[in-house]
Parts: sequence; C-alpha cells; structure tokens
Amino acid sequence: MQRFTDQQHLTQDQYKDSSNLDARIALHQKFSTNPQGWHNWVFDQLLQLPANANILELGCGSAVLWTESAKRIPAGWTITLSDFSDGMLDSAWRNLVVTGRSFKFEKIDAQSIPYADGTFDAVIANHMLYHIPDRGRALKEVRRVLKDDGILFAATLGKNHMREMWDLLERAGSVKRYIVTSAFALENGKEQMQEFFPHVELSHYLDNLRVTDVSAMMAYICSMASTADFQEDMFRSIERELTETMKKNGQIFIEKAAVLFKASK
Repeated sequence: MQRFTDQQHLTQDQYKDSSNLDARIALHQKFSTNPQGWHNWVFDQLLQLPANANILELGCGSAVLWTESAKRIPAGWTITLSDFSDGMLDSAWRNLVVTGRSFKFEKIDAQSIPYADGTFDAVIANHMLYHIPDRGRALKEVRRVLKDDGILFAATLGKNHMREMWDLLERAGSVKRYIVTSAFALENGKEQMQEFFPHVELSHYLDNLRVTDVSAMMAYICSMASTADFQEDMFRSIERELTETMKKNGQIFIEKAAVLFKASK
C-alpha cells in the first residue's frame, strides 16, 4: 500500500499530531498572494447552507477552517469535526475550545461513516480524499449520509500545484512528483465524483506563493511524506538552491492550483 493511503502511516507518523500540517499551513498563511486566504474563501462557499445546517467535516486536521472563521459561524449550525487521527482531533479540540463555540469531535473512517441516511446538509472533505484507500466507498458513504438537497464540498489540487518546488525536489533526490494528490486531483476529481453525484461544480482559487523566508520553505519541505527518506545532504542541497534563488530574485515564486468541487445528488 502506498504511504499516502496507508492509514497506519498517516495516523502514527505523518499525522500523529498536527506539526507537519501546521508547517505547511504556516507557509501558505504567510506568503500567499491572495489576501482572502484559502480557508476564508472555502468558508464563504459554506454560507449558502441553511441557517440551521447540520455539517460533517471529514479529515478536519487541526480545524483551521473553523478557527479562522469562528466569529462568522452561524449560531444555528451543528458542526461535527472528524478525523481518523487521534492526534489531529486533539489539536482540533485545543484550537477550538478557546472560541467558546460548541463543536462535536469524533474519530471517523470516511469509508464507514457512523450516521443514518440523510443526516447532513453538508459534508466537507478539505484536501483529504486522496488519502482514502477506497475513495468510491467513501463517496458512496458521503452520498448516503447527505440529505436529498445536501452538498459535498471537496477540495484538492491540480498537477501544477507548487511545481517549482517539485522541480527542486526532483533535482535533489528521487521523489515521485504529485503522488500524494494524483489519486484525486483537479484533473480527475470530477469524473470520480460524478459516479455518485450527478451535479458537480468546480471553482478555482487563484493564488500563488512569494516566499521570502528560506527556513519556512525548508520547514514545509521537511514536513512532507515525499521527503521522509531524504538524506541530510539532500536537504542541504535544497537549502543552498533556495538561498541562491532568494539572493538572485529576492523571493521564491511558487505557483498554486487549489480547487473546490461542490457535488449534489
């Protein structure tokens, strides 16, 4: 089984806690060119839901989607945050307990959602469907627990996302480009979703990175599952090249390609 869909690896290594994810989120928060911010943009899409919506998030991670928009959450929403990692759920709870807003936290495998048919007005899968071994089973489960007029919000990435970084990683060592997201991406996500949802819309989030801190870029790279087998000399080579790029251009430019699918029955 590939490391990126190996549930034991994901829960006990890559996502045993939120530290790896936090390093990646921090880079985007600090150096993204779109001032709106990814999580605020996604939350804006959720505001089409009813005032009393019942919402389930699968793979909530450290709950940044909700911490960044805590003051905008409608009072009538019922929100269940779930993850397959105990460490992630702990981080989500710690991040949200200070908001004073009520959330439910639950450990859930997206391939077997423990709720009755037609329970939720919305299910959110924010950059996580590509980690699921049996995506068809998970999408079938999502369809089942959604109400007839419910919506699945599923985010993912395109093949050109952070391509400048991937070019650098390939020069430094043997790494399989885009292996993490290629299973469910901009280029093939709609086709997969249409097997279960006849209505699928796609929205692009226009953004790039202009990084001016080599250490932040290195923290991102070191947090990746793709570089887990890199030797120290490979990381030093990457850091040297990033430093040279900074001296030459005053920044490290990285293209982004993030998208959101909205699917309904």
